[in-house]
Amino acid sequence: MRPVSAKPLNRYPWWIRLFFLKQRRTYGKVLDPALLWGRSPWVFGAVALLYGALDRKSSPVEPPLRSLLTVRVSQINHCAFCVDINSATMLKRGISEDKLAALANWRDSPLFSERERAALDYAEAVTVTDGVVTEAMRAALGRHWDEDGIVELTGLIAFQNLSSKFNAALDVPPQGFCVMPK
Repeated sequence: MRPVSAKPLNRYPWWIRLFFLKQRRTYGKVLDPALLWGRSPWVFGAVALLYGALDRKSSPVEPPLRSLLTVRVSQINHCAFCVDINSATMLKRGISEDKLAALANWRDSPLFSERERAALDYAEAVTVTDGVVTEAMRAALGRHWDEDGIVELTGLIAFQNLSSKFNAALDVPPQGFCVMPK
């Protein structure tokens, strides 16, 4: 099977091209996943609105932690594009390069707080196919978030699984957002 490709920009509905315009302003280019999601305009619109709801300023999950979670889920799902763009966002949100470099082995690193560890442990259990969310994990989450916060945290993890699995399945390459020093 040949890879799915983008259509010429003028073949997307006008309202999808508005998303593309915003991406050009934000990133300097239209992102490859948007071109692919745009082939199913109604689904793309719903996914974009969901992402906006999860990444809002008033979320009970603070922006740096949202980035830690999206990068970790992307690493597990082998999504090169997602690791690239979410790592760049993570660095912009104030997470150090050292912490980013330690993320894949966060359990062995002293760089992560108890709150981050509870969220990362939960994210891995939700993401890994045979993972199990335990009562101990739920209790750890409960020390840091109320029930509404846990629902939002779960929604973010589920969204990133959707996004990273979509991009990995369609072999979306990184677009050069995050170049880590050697």
